[in-house]
Amino acid sequence: MNAIGFIFTLAASVLLFTLPRRLAAIPFLIGAVYMTRGQVLEVGPASFTVTRILVAFGILRVLMRGEKIANGLNSIDQWLIIWAVLLIATSALHTPDAWVFRIGLVWSEIGSYFLFRVFLQDWEDVRRIFIVLCVGLIPLASLMLLEKAVGKNFFAFLGEVWEVPMQRNGHFRAQGPFASYILAGTVGATCFPMALYLWKSHRKQALAGLFVGGGIIYACTSSGPIMMLLFILFGLALWNVRNHLAMIRWLALTVIIALNTIMADPVYFLMARIDFSGGSQGWFRARLIQSSFEHLNEWWLAGTDYTRHWMATGQHSNVNHTDLVNHVLVMGVLGGVPLMSLFIIVLVAAFRMIGRALKHNESKSIEHLFLIWTLGAILFGHICNFISVSLFDQSVVFLYLILAGIGAVQASKPFTSVETKHSVSRITQSRYAVVGVNKTKEVIDQYKKHSFLSTTQRVNLPVKVCKSRRSNPLFSNSNEVHSLNNTTHAQFHARREMRDSLFYKSIRVLLNHEINFRHYR
Repeated sequence: MNAIGFIFTLAASVLLFTLPRRLAAIPFLIGAVYMTRGQVLEVGPASFTVTRILVAFGILRVLMRGEKIANGLNSIDQWLIIWAVLLIATSALHTPDAWVFRIGLVWSEIGSYFLFRVFLQDWEDVRRIFIVLCVGLIPLASLMLLEKAVGKNFFAFLGEVWEVPMQRNGHFRAQGPFASYILAGTVGATCFPMALYLWKSHRKQALAGLFVGGGIIYACTSSGPIMMLLFILFGLALWNVRNHLAMIRWLALTVIIALNTIMADPVYFLMARIDFSGGSQGWFRARLIQSSFEHLNEWWLAGTDYTRHWMATGQHSNVNHTDLVNHVLVMGVLGGVPLMSLFIIVLVAAFRMIGRALKHNESKSIEHLFLIWTLGAILFGHICNFISVSLFDQSVVFLYLILAGIGAVQASKPFTSVETKHSVSRITQSRYAVVGVNKTKEVIDQYKKHSFLSTTQRVNLPVKVCKSRRSNPLFSNSNEVHSLNNTTHAQFHARREMRDSLFYKSIRVLLNHEINFRHYR
């Protein structure tokens, strides 16, 4: 690690350690993106890249401050933990030093993910990160465009990247601080839809984000990021027909089966015919998938340490493996079908959480719902991009950022029903309180059946109540309109009449005295 890398890493670590939680993810992302893999500290057999160093400082911060994940572990968290355990466990069936690489992989990837889970607590935090990335990556996009224009990588002094970038059809392919131009383009394709989401609310930041995303994709001159962006845009376009996704999925499956039936080659060889930048290697990627099926007996159980014979070409830095440009297939090579299946389960769990978040937040604003949808579209683009690249450098941080964001947008607790029964003058009173505002319409209708009952009156409680910071929606004396669905004037006055009644006041005094009743905030 040179002096500039040390100072930059130290500054990012100090900011990560001292900034408030809502801003802590910023120095982590900036520090990880702008430093190459050449900036590394060697400690025995372990190599600590800038990302791994920042993960260490982040974990120390979380432990010292007692910060926690919003609403505890979700299904993505649980499956990722199982995936990490299996990844390390299968090292016993590989080379003697395999456990060092795998522990480093878990440290950087799973560590990054859980730090994001701590730092991103709600949808406001996710939106803030969108804004930061759109603005904070402007220097990166500018330097990559300059690299493409003049043929010089300005990050070369940090190591692990070529000073003179590769060329394709006479055009330079900029890679910036990333390990390859395709991985750089993946980051650009991830940022582009963030800018689209911000277009209405933050126009200037959105324009900056469009420059960042579009500029990085153009500078890298690769078909993979372009395809990833097209899939993301397709996912965003489905927003208007989101209620018909089941039919669209079945239709897509039918088309894939039909194409696989009528084509001479397997359907994944379609990528061999796609070339947006000239000189695309789609055929190589399709043939790699086919070759993995042909050698399934070598890796299905626990992976393999040798794939060089799968293809006619291989990595220049590894004599044991061919160029494994498929992220899902890499999971299979590392841990066989079990590890690959767990990774796929993580992705399925993420999409299920998106579906639940959309249902539980259907009463929220369109901006909130579209943020959830945007995260799903970005994840969809990443999955489609897995067939063309393996995320092995700092670009993988953006995948786990999206997964953590999916957990953050549904961190608020759903409606819960609380019932207390007390007897006053031999009259039993059932009191129902509804906490939260993000439940499905069907469940809300069930809550509307509940009411305050007595021998003299029946007053329905309006249950879709929006909670303000300084007033309790059940006991507020203000005339604010609290309902997200426009609580009617009659309902408001019915609630006020119920509150002011002598009978209700006696119930309230009794509850406060006997069970130390707390207002729901």
